[in-house]
Amino acid sequence: MVESASDLLYAPQAPAPKRRRINGNHSPSRYSSPDELAASSDHGTPTFHRRTSSKNLSRTSAETQRRSYEEDSPAEDSPDELDHTIHTFYRGGLRRNLKPTASRHATPDAPSEISLLTPIQAPASPSTSVPPTTPLPPAVNEARYLPYKQQMVLKGHRKGVAAVRFSPKGDKIASCSADATIRIWETSTGNHLHTLEGHLAGVSTIAWSPDNRVLASGSDDKSIRLWDTVAGKQYPRQLLGHNNYIYSIAFSPKGNMIVSGSYDEAVFLWDVRTARPMRSLPAHSDPVGGVDFIRDGTLIVSCAGDGLIRIWDTATGQCLRTLVHEDNAPVSSVRFAPNGRFVLAWTLDSCVRLWNYHDGRCVKTYQGHQNVKYSLSGAFGVYGDENGEVPLGEKKAFAASGSETGEIVWWDVVSKEVLQREAAHEGCVLGLDTLAKDGLALAVSCGLDKTIRIWERVSEEPRLEMEHFEDGMIGGDEFAGQNGVDGETMDTPMKMEAEEGEVDGVS
Repeated sequence: MVESASDLLYAPQAPAPKRRRINGNHSPSRYSSPDELAASSDHGTPTFHRRTSSKNLSRTSAETQRRSYEEDSPAEDSPDELDHTIHTFYRGGLRRNLKPTASRHATPDAPSEISLLTPIQAPASPSTSVPPTTPLPPAVNEARYLPYKQQMVLKGHRKGVAAVRFSPKGDKIASCSADATIRIWETSTGNHLHTLEGHLAGVSTIAWSPDNRVLASGSDDKSIRLWDTVAGKQYPRQLLGHNNYIYSIAFSPKGNMIVSGSYDEAVFLWDVRTARPMRSLPAHSDPVGGVDFIRDGTLIVSCAGDGLIRIWDTATGQCLRTLVHEDNAPVSSVRFAPNGRFVLAWTLDSCVRLWNYHDGRCVKTYQGHQNVKYSLSGAFGVYGDENGEVPLGEKKAFAASGSETGEIVWWDVVSKEVLQREAAHEGCVLGLDTLAKDGLALAVSCGLDKTIRIWERVSEEPRLEMEHFEDGMIGGDEFAGQNGVDGETMDTPMKMEAEEGEVDGVS
């Protein structure tokens, strides 16, 4: 049994080994082979702006941008090949067909199960002259999208908020900011619990440990720090090894490893017990914008401004697959789908793409938001009857993302329909996370306007909107905003017909 992350942090610290840096002067072919570990590529990439130095421990307004690029690639839709049910998307098997070498064994995915409702014909009666009738099939509750409505506004950060995350249990929210602080909030009330201080420059990324106790943060000061969120204190050990800004981190499902991506173009895999890097991957030829663990911890995904998405074997550090779209737009953020069979990637051509990394195909492209400059992130979620009257297989999945226009956009994963478009922040919406627990469907967002906003999916009229500061709560005006697409209210049941394809549902 693996010790919790909080129990692995007090052992004496050993000095971190000096990391070897790859200069990446060679130029591999445009379409990388599945097993290559190239440190660079010959893809044309845009200029990736280096952020202002933290020498004076102050950040300009430009520093509230997590990353900045200068090239806008034309968007091009991808083949429409995804067909899923919520059951297969969230609970699909994790066996993969990746074959980097002849010695790697693969087991094909189990076929998805689709429940079909077949009308039952009434038997004919020979003793009556009344013609037999066919009764209506039993009524089935369809998945119905209920829009999210803003419930609380949390204030306290002095600069733009780069990322926000629900804790695994859903009882807390963590936020990080360019003001070099991390704040912990109570989800149910919005009360401010702790302010975590110690970083010497802006904090771009945070991640919760699976035990709900430890929070990891990555900063422009090139360090990863670990925090006890119950006591509100920093653990004495830092994870040092990157030689530039840290943009993305993620805990492994067991909490014993952390993966990080940095401006130094490398991906590090850390042992939480020793606070030392287990492996350094020369992953990309541009700053690494996003990293994530698959749900069972066996795979890592990374992305960068070079337009590449790479899948790595956690145990060996081998690159199993390289994904690249024909537009070769810079990829700023990435995350695995809940079932581990797909990867969702944000690119700087105002597209969010869903990839089947088994065979390297982009199966969905979601459009409708603006993203050409900042590194945005988002999340998956489920929608349907919130009272539990709709079977799991009938529920639907959505993908959500912020936008540089200040909006949040929700898409149906299968149909790509825009389910909801909501004006959320004044300025770019940088971070978004979702939570579905104990009958509640929540979302939390953050942006350059220094605020964190909590959203709830409710069927009744919006409640009184409240604003929360770190020292208490003050009243606000009744929230009166439009929910839906282009100002139209989305309060009617929605049932998207599944498209013909390889899977039959999502979440």
